[in-house]
Amino acid sequence: MRLSALVLAFAALAACQQTSTAAPSASVRERVTLAPVAVRQANEGKALQTAIFAGGCFWGIEGVFSHVRGVTSAVSGYHGGSRANATYDRVSRGDTGHAEAVRVVYDPAKVRYDQLLRVFFSVGADPTLRNRQGPDVGTQYRAALVPLTPEQRAVAAAYLAQLGASGLWRAPIATRIEAYQRFYPAEADHQDFMRAHPDHPYILRWDAPKVAALRRLFPTIYQAGFIIR
Repeated sequence: MRLSALVLAFAALAACQQTSTAAPSASVRERVTLAPVAVRQANEGKALQTAIFAGGCFWGIEGVFSHVRGVTSAVSGYHGGSRANATYDRVSRGDTGHAEAVRVVYDPAKVRYDQLLRVFFSVGADPTLRNRQGPDVGTQYRAALVPLTPEQRAVAAAYLAQLGASGLWRAPIATRIEAYQRFYPAEADHQDFMRAHPDHPYILRWDAPKVAALRRLFPTIYQAGFIIR
């Protein structure tokens, strides 16, 4: 995937671009916290499963899940809102009701939903932040779980409660479970963005460290190869 010079110039002013490569202030500095092993494990059978995760800029969340063994597809997109305004520039205004999100397809025989939740909250998103992640601020950057089956919903609810009782975070858990509405895949330029642009300043500053943390904290499910959607 190759961006034109025009698209790159626009991206520098749009979402996922609200910071320089300078060291961030304490208010936006991201912290890696190894989330606990889920007490309530998912029981999803043998068929491929799909779940949606919203956790700030979708470039990084897609990049993390694309390095998880057992994930067969990770697609960046917009959850909620309407099709008419599910575009990058429109969603970036923060008034459409969408969240930047990633639709993940996975093989539960290789990685369970509760394990994906643990990865998500350990290296992908801070569960205590409301309507922001890293340098990006707005309702479109809210952290949310969008389960697509009753089993996922039960596991997600149990895990959020477990996180709240763990004492690992000083602030209350702000991540919410959202009912599925519609998922709209993002424009082609935003798919596999980390793979296509490993030297992009935003990727280097905010997202490459997430993948490095995944490799360090979860060596048994980390895979070096990048799953292309």
